[in-house]
Amino acid sequence: MHVAELGSLSKASERLHIAQPALSRQVRHLEQELGVTLFERHGRGMHPTDAALDILEHARNIMGELDSIRAVATDGHLQLRGHVSIGMPPTTGDILTVPLASAFSEQHPEATLRVVNAYSRYLQDWLQRGDIDVAILFDGPALHSLQTTPLVEEELFLIGAPSDALDPDSPVAFDDLADVTLLLPSIGHGLRSLVDDIARQRGVQLQTSVEADSYLALNSLVRAGHGLTVLPLAPIHDEIRSQHLTYAPLIDATPTRRLVLALPSERPSSPLVRFAATTLDTTVRQLVADGTWPGTMYSDS
Repeated sequence: MHVAELGSLSKASERLHIAQPALSRQVRHLEQELGVTLFERHGRGMHPTDAALDILEHARNIMGELDSIRAVATDGHLQLRGHVSIGMPPTTGDILTVPLASAFSEQHPEATLRVVNAYSRYLQDWLQRGDIDVAILFDGPALHSLQTTPLVEEELFLIGAPSDALDPDSPVAFDDLADVTLLLPSIGHGLRSLVDDIARQRGVQLQTSVEADSYLALNSLVRAGHGLTVLPLAPIHDEIRSQHLTYAPLIDATPTRRLVLALPSERPSSPLVRFAATTLDTTVRQLVADGTWPGTMYSDS
């Protein structure tokens, strides 16, 4: 399972703390026992064969059931082992990764955690394919292959440099964005589509001077005085607190977007995956409750 995920014996041996020659022997023995070739070996690593991909699904199910048996036998207090891959959009990864890693370190120190930051459309595809185990996604059309749980509806704000002197107590009307230079993601990006849709509905012509899909790039451009942008506050909370950025609420048409917690519905989730999902839900609730993440939990609405 680890060799298939990482595509490399050396990387898998480091993760499993097993010498590479010993791990290679185990793979060969497994191929001999099953009578199939599990990997295509090449200079760049190892790629699972079609037969291996079919076997891999059964292996994941088996390992998940073994973890469930151990958890039941110990009344749920077992320190779990194994590996879990979690996908998040870039705007949530920065604020959730540290609390998530801390929870794993404290409660399941023998488990390994992989956090992937990507846009929702990629995370959704990887979750369906089994490349990741659980994901936070922006809400979209319902899919039978995914089981989603509503998390939070977050508000987007107008973000500027200190020289822009935006004030949280002085909201800006959305229509007034026609009079400022905006820095936004490129057309087709989820956040850009949200802002463009509101502008179209209100007949507002936005002036976008630079397009950048990287939130780090947008923040740098704003701080350098190239214009204003529209973002949630959660990923830039520290910069707001240190006064490197300023913000103001948008009114009359407030951009909001909804996030959901997604698990695959067509394969069982291991106790480790369920722990990750519960931790994500709890962490988001805490951040919303203490005001770090401006938004509304679904259960509160």
